[in-house]
Amino acid sequence: MSMNERPAAERVHIGFFGMRNAGKSSVVNAVTGQSLSLVSEVKGTTTDPVKKVMELLPLGPIVIIDTPGIDDEGQLGHMRVERAKETLRYIDIAVLVVDGTVGLRAADSELIEVFEEKRIPYLLACNKQDLIDTRHSLEAKLERQVIHVSAHTGEGIQQLKERIGSIVRDSEKGRQEKRLVADLLEPGDMIVLVVPIDKAAPKGRLILPQQQTIRDILEAGAMAIVTRDTELSETLDKLKEPPKLVITDSQVFEKVSKVVPENVLLTSFSILFARYKGDLEGLVTGAVQLERLEDGDRVLISEGCTHHRQCGDIGTEKLPAWVRQYTGKELEFSFTSGMEFPEDLSPYSLVIHCGGCMLNEKEMEYRVRYGKEKGVPMTNYGIAIAQIHGILKRSLKPFPWIETENVQR
Repeated sequence: MSMNERPAAERVHIGFFGMRNAGKSSVVNAVTGQSLSLVSEVKGTTTDPVKKVMELLPLGPIVIIDTPGIDDEGQLGHMRVERAKETLRYIDIAVLVVDGTVGLRAADSELIEVFEEKRIPYLLACNKQDLIDTRHSLEAKLERQVIHVSAHTGEGIQQLKERIGSIVRDSEKGRQEKRLVADLLEPGDMIVLVVPIDKAAPKGRLILPQQQTIRDILEAGAMAIVTRDTELSETLDKLKEPPKLVITDSQVFEKVSKVVPENVLLTSFSILFARYKGDLEGLVTGAVQLERLEDGDRVLISEGCTHHRQCGDIGTEKLPAWVRQYTGKELEFSFTSGMEFPEDLSPYSLVIHCGGCMLNEKEMEYRVRYGKEKGVPMTNYGIAIAQIHGILKRSLKPFPWIETENVQR
């Protein structure tokens, strides 16, 4: 990925919903100006959520999601509806496309209630205005949410885009206030990033967390020095003064901690992302569960990306081995990746999640909140690895507001 591209996980996610043949996919195509979704007179043409990462004026960098019809029927149709509802976990804005020749139906009203319950900003695109003489009246409280459109003639499409754009801008304001690392730095600070290059590292590029961290450091007016773990000691020796902070890949946390002097702040990319996208304090508390695991307990290891797993993979090989060695217990491990995440967490005693760089903030918030609601402790890769290697307290020193009294190491 180019350093100039905005990662999909950092873009506003806009979901389009509607009953079959309300013209939802046609509205999506009209808004995007592209044949993003297949359009047909046959009900249920959209069978799975269709995602498109794009730049769209006046909206800017966004992700558009066209979902299956919310009234699909039969066993397969039910599965499609569930897929559509799953997108509610991670969308920032919802657009409900209503068939203007029919008006608001029960399934539409039910979905509006879900939007409001989940506090998802939404708009109603009342479609097919070219086919009707009299517009259906809606509940007074919904009138301000409605834009009358025609995907066929283009009527109201620009207004719909502008209304979405105003919500996007409000959403972006909140995003701009959150920083990955820049708020911990001063202009002129020197930051060392430790990036191992092994057989699992992507050829010819840095992984997303490394790219984003470097960019945030530069935007703070600080200096980023990137080195491998094998050259870290030599790198530190060549610096005229100690760096303000060392940020390392979690896989070499233990090795790096032995090289970096105690008076230099040390943390990991994964821990930075725990703060940026999740709940750092809660995930630190979740690490305590490592001390309480018993023989036969099940641990879920969940990754947000779907990369090809290789020998020595951190999620499926290294972490289970470290956890078993640390606890001395006979444990069972389960694994999920991408958007896959269990609806039932009751079988698990602990969830260890990746940093979530490929998931947007809404999805990570959902997973952390869901774990809390179900009473299942959750931590993340970097926090768990730091706990296992006895350096968690040290790795949290860059965040002095985090309570570490219950952290044993």
